[in-house]
Amino acid sequence: MPTFDLATQDLRDLNKALHTIPAGTNDLDYEILNPRGSHAVAVGCSDPLNISVKGPVGYYCGGMNAEATITVKGSAGPGVAENMMSGMVVIEGDASQYAGATGRGGMLVIRGNAASRCGISMKGIDIVVEGNIGHMSAFMGQSGHLVVLGDAGEALGDSLYEAKLFVRGTVKSLGADCIEKEMRPEHHETLARLLEKAGVTGVETSEFKRYGSARTLYNFNIDNADAY
Repeated sequence: MPTFDLATQDLRDLNKALHTIPAGTNDLDYEILNPRGSHAVAVGCSDPLNISVKGPVGYYCGGMNAEATITVKGSAGPGVAENMMSGMVVIEGDASQYAGATGRGGMLVIRGNAASRCGISMKGIDIVVEGNIGHMSAFMGQSGHLVVLGDAGEALGDSLYEAKLFVRGTVKSLGADCIEKEMRPEHHETLARLLEKAGVTGVETSEFKRYGSARTLYNFNIDNADAY
């Protein structure tokens, strides 16, 4: 297993190695030691790697990920898995603001809490947060799923498009054009699949509420002016 120790090795060398995986290699497991809050760890990976980061990371860890599975054994700074395309990113601690921003695919799992604007402008990513999320999460969410086992802060789903939100705890307030919706059988099936993929056990889909767009902001209507 290739191991990089960021206490003695350069971050650029790490990311260069992750971007130049030899064709046909079976050596796809990487271990990263002593990240010590480094920014842009394991960004832009485009191979089916298994990357274990032993410690906390700074900004944009796992950004633009495609195919790799990245596990951070610690907390993550702002923008983790930003613009993620596919694969999986797992944060075993907490995540700072705008986790999974603009993500287009794959799954982001946060075992702890996520700060404000989690899933902002999400475009197909699936995000599962086992703790709480902060204010303005899923702002302008276009597609994908946000699953929260804890509570959600103010203005959840503000200006939401077609992302689907599932919250098990309480929601402090809903943003403009976000409403609670019925949990139909297909939504229970989708939620169960997401929880299983994220490795979440011991909860029932019946404990969640679903939120989505009321679709009143898609086109300007003077009767809805107060919502803008």
